[in-house]
Amino acid sequence: MRERRPAQERRHAREFALFVAGAAGRLLHTATLLTGEPASRPAPAAEELLTCALSRTYAVWDRLRGDDPYDRTRREMAAHFARTAWRHRRPRGGLLDRLSPQERLVLVLRLYEGVAEEQTAAQLGLPAERVHALCLRASAEMRSRRPGPEPSAAHRPVPETGSGPPPDSAPKPAAP
Repeated sequence: MRERRPAQERRHAREFALFVAGAAGRLLHTATLLTGEPASRPAPAAEELLTCALSRTYAVWDRLRGDDPYDRTRREMAAHFARTAWRHRRPRGGLLDRLSPQERLVLVLRLYEGVAEEQTAAQLGLPAERVHALCLRASAEMRSRRPGPEPSAAHRPVPETGSGPPPDSAPKPAAP
């Protein structure tokens, strides 16, 4: 029996490594959307969120028995994000940072991850009507043309300096 345990642990470690190699990119993008960090820069909060979810998934890896590890990791990530949403209120310049953390969570689960409304509601402990309303409000906010909150000075992009003319000084065609 002692010989079987290390072999089983190695097999589980290999299986988990293969899962992470295949799913980490999409899961990191989901975490980046949740935290509201820009995808163009390092996303430490998203990486921390993903690492925590992956570690919790690995802890129960041998008990998954046919359950989808991607689904399990996504649920762990959503649950951890919901518990720590207060950390993600500050605008960071990301795609969804105009939304509240709860709106971000519902929008990402429903539209990006494709989780059904009832499953999202059950996972978050909210009525399905509330999830529906949050999704509609978040979608309307993202469709609106008004800009989101300004990122803090530390996160503002540095303007490019070029030798060419400014973008709005392009020559205009002559009127006939």
